[in-house]
Amino acid sequence: MIPEERTDDPGSGEESARLQPAGSVRKGRDPLAQTPRGRLQSRRAQVHQQINKELRMRTGAENLYRATSNAWVRETVALELSYVNSSLQLLKEELEELNGSAEVDRPEGEGVSVPMIPLGLKETKELDWSTPLRELISGHFGEDSASYEAEIRELEDLRQAIRTPSRGEAGLELLMAYYNQLCFLDARFIAPTRNLGLLFQWYDSLTGVPAQQRALAFEKGSVLFNIGALYTQIGARQDRSCPEGTRRAIEAFQRAAGAFSLLRENFARAPSPDMSPASLSTLERLMAAQAQECVFEGLLLPSTEAPQGCLAQLRLAQEAAQVAAEYRLVHRTMAQPPVRDYVPFPWTTLVRVKAEYFRALAHYHAAVVLCDSPPAAEVDCPALSQAFLGLPATPGPPGAAPQEQEGRRMLARSRAGKAHLKRAILGQEEALRLHAVCRALRSVDLLQAVLAQALRRSLARYSELDREDDFLEATEAPDIPPKTQQKPEIRAPSFSRVKVTDIFHRLGPLSVFSAKNCWRLVGPVHVTRGEAGFGLTLRGDAPVLIAAVIPGGPAAAAGLREGDYIVSLNGRPCKWWKHAEVVAQLKGVGDEGASLQVVTLLPRAEPPSTGEHRPALGALLRGQKECGRGPPAPGRASPRPLLGWSRKAKRGKTRGRLSPHP
Repeated sequence: MIPEERTDDPGSGEESARLQPAGSVRKGRDPLAQTPRGRLQSRRAQVHQQINKELRMRTGAENLYRATSNAWVRETVALELSYVNSSLQLLKEELEELNGSAEVDRPEGEGVSVPMIPLGLKETKELDWSTPLRELISGHFGEDSASYEAEIRELEDLRQAIRTPSRGEAGLELLMAYYNQLCFLDARFIAPTRNLGLLFQWYDSLTGVPAQQRALAFEKGSVLFNIGALYTQIGARQDRSCPEGTRRAIEAFQRAAGAFSLLRENFARAPSPDMSPASLSTLERLMAAQAQECVFEGLLLPSTEAPQGCLAQLRLAQEAAQVAAEYRLVHRTMAQPPVRDYVPFPWTTLVRVKAEYFRALAHYHAAVVLCDSPPAAEVDCPALSQAFLGLPATPGPPGAAPQEQEGRRMLARSRAGKAHLKRAILGQEEALRLHAVCRALRSVDLLQAVLAQALRRSLARYSELDREDDFLEATEAPDIPPKTQQKPEIRAPSFSRVKVTDIFHRLGPLSVFSAKNCWRLVGPVHVTRGEAGFGLTLRGDAPVLIAAVIPGGPAAAAGLREGDYIVSLNGRPCKWWKHAEVVAQLKGVGDEGASLQVVTLLPRAEPPSTGEHRPALGALLRGQKECGRGPPAPGRASPRPLLGWSRKAKRGKTRGRLSPHP
């Protein structure tokens, strides 16, 4: 995704308007005021660095031990190796404890709800953009790199800010703005056979292991991962006890799933485990399941539009079964290699706890339908007499009296309700058992409170039925088939809502001035007005293309060719001018003519030539007095390569030849 470029003229007077206003600098969070998860990530990164240091020391000691024959040296090295191995063991144990920690974001508000699983953001080191960008600007683009210090500094400030984004909408906009700038950098500075030469290093979000790669795609993918991770944190903190908070949580988890899906589809070679296709697929399913859970919680909120009574309880039972099915799928995915090797164990346990909890909730709501609905409800709710609630279609013999059939039907409903309550109690007890097994989850009091509250409610309802028919044994309740009326859709992050301007906009339109293209600067050449005008036809905008040159005309005599782009007119840079502006300037010149500079695109294999034509574009920024108007350049003897027009040129309408009289 590449945002649109600006098409206005980036003159020296407008440069300050394009850059950040004075005194306003993009800032992230204060690194000293990190969240608990941020401190956890930082500590894991430090432990990994210490482990790598100890491993290097051990390798050197082992090499020295094998190479020396001195008994005293071997004894000293052996003692040192024992210390190093002890330190490594302690560091690995500390890392295992850090990876097993389960810190959750508590939702805002006072409502009691099941905690969600948010992701920690990937961390990165500082990066020096200046050296490779200066080399490209001066070498490939032929510009004075010193004049782009403000742009390079703005890019570095933006990257520094995204290292610690705020955990909210402002942080999302900051990450998206940087992602859009990376798209501009990719389009302008990256060629198929060359990269920037920078080493991008990011720490894995799940394990803390550092990974590095020279491809700019790794930087883009890591930022996109952080966008998805930040959406998970925003969704986990929403107050889901009100409809608005539930809606925002659903949207946040949908956007998170969309970010991981987009990353999985566009980033194939992942150097870190958290960005592997298997991990991204698991995270995508996890976020979809959490969005489905929020849908269920929204149905529990009081609403005048929601169905009441029997229909409401039936829908709750089916929606809870749908959430349980989603979490069972996530748990199966997490239990498969290689994901199970680096997904935190508390996550896997919490997903399994949620699967048991929501399956128990489905049985509880089915029991409420059976025990609390009046007999007439079976007419309105045909599902009551279907197999998924465990009711026979015709209780009693066909010839029984209506009173007897009614009594048998009530008895069957009571027994079926008791069977569903029994399965609900068993499921909630299993969820509590799994919660108690995981040491990290035992510290999450909110989860234990939700599970214990649900179990007490089911036990109270079961005790009431148990007193009514102690002599009857409950039948085996069937599973509740999952069904939802609101399937959350995976929605990609909306990058278009964050409007940014290409920081290196002054280099020119991306359609021509990028590292993927090679060009030659010609001029300035002097073109006089003839009897039939200048003898050329213009087309397109930013930059304006010479679509045709009349043989023998003034333009042909000056050395202009079809396919050249006008980049300077009478000493004024016009790379961003529209067609009408260039035409108006040419019509306004007198008999003395106009001074033009043009660029000619070259084949990829042909390097930019030197000699009588200037190889750089630095002259575009010089004044008219410095450039001067030299004699017409001689015609080029070498055959001009066939060049395709850009999209802008194809979309533009062919204008008539310029005549001496406007």
